[in-house]
Amino acid sequence: MAVVDWDLAQSVAVRAAGRDPFAASYHYSSLNRDFAELTELAESQVSETTGLHSLSGHARGRVTDRAGWIRANIASFQRLLRPITDRLESSVSGPLTPITSRIAGAEVGVVLGWMSKRVLGQYDLLVIEDENPEDQDIVYYVGPNILALEKKFAFPPREFRHWIALHEVTHRAQFTGIPWMREHFLGLVQATVESVDPDPQRFLDALGRLTKDLRGGRNPLDDGGLAAVFASDEQRGVLDQVAGLMSLLEGHGDVTMDRAGADQIPNAERFGRVLRQRRQQANPVAKLLQQLIGLDAKLKQYAEGELFIEAVEDEGGVELLDHAWIGPENLPSIDEIRDPEAWITRIRSSVAA
Repeated sequence: MAVVDWDLAQSVAVRAAGRDPFAASYHYSSLNRDFAELTELAESQVSETTGLHSLSGHARGRVTDRAGWIRANIASFQRLLRPITDRLESSVSGPLTPITSRIAGAEVGVVLGWMSKRVLGQYDLLVIEDENPEDQDIVYYVGPNILALEKKFAFPPREFRHWIALHEVTHRAQFTGIPWMREHFLGLVQATVESVDPDPQRFLDALGRLTKDLRGGRNPLDDGGLAAVFASDEQRGVLDQVAGLMSLLEGHGDVTMDRAGADQIPNAERFGRVLRQRRQQANPVAKLLQQLIGLDAKLKQYAEGELFIEAVEDEGGVELLDHAWIGPENLPSIDEIRDPEAWITRIRSSVAA
């Protein structure tokens, strides 16, 4: 019996996503044409701005609805979690297993359904080379969500779509233009997954840490949601590496988005301001969900990453920042993201050695 009922997860997610009011809009047909052109344009602009040239051919954009985004992410979740679900399936059995499988599926479904209503674009790198090549290395755009924002805030469609494409294509350039990046990132994710221990005592120990943090006036969900709360010391070390890397990549994505093609997107500042307000204006229930799944921590990564890049470039320009792309050993930790001077000192010491 599967640990997670993935069919139920997909069914629940699609229902939770709700009806896409703009999926039937006459504007929808323009999305495929625009994103095919703008993804290609964004790729050349990102390459020129960052110096990162993809080693995997040209970027491919795919416009999808919420259900399509959910299906793609269910497939990614299955691949990502396969090492732990295989272990749990062999160690957990009993009459309650079908029930717990459905509960897990429903929980995953609720989270993905909620997220599908907010996400605008995504570069999916969680792929395996022997699977369908048509579903690999895709830049996804969630059409109904993009149309909804364009209508609500009167965004100029071509500008807004260009702006979104720049951000997502920058992420693709990071993972396909830096030879070691994709393998390193997936290695960190795999290390996190494979270190999961189904021992109930671990769960009880985590609850103890949770209580201690709350008594000390600290929100234990701030640094990565439930994953960080229930992580072992070993996992926390890996999660800190992931947090440092993602802060760098998200900050770099936002900075590049503002620089590449800036003369063609005069409303870029307004787009950014509206989306930042949108992130902060979640209702209390949505805010709790953001904390539980670690989305609040991800939102901090944008701001912290941008501040890190600003500090590094103020000190030594883009040339100093480029040292981060030389190898995994040069990546900033989450502590260095928050203290750029520490990273600058370490890098300059290594160069001088």
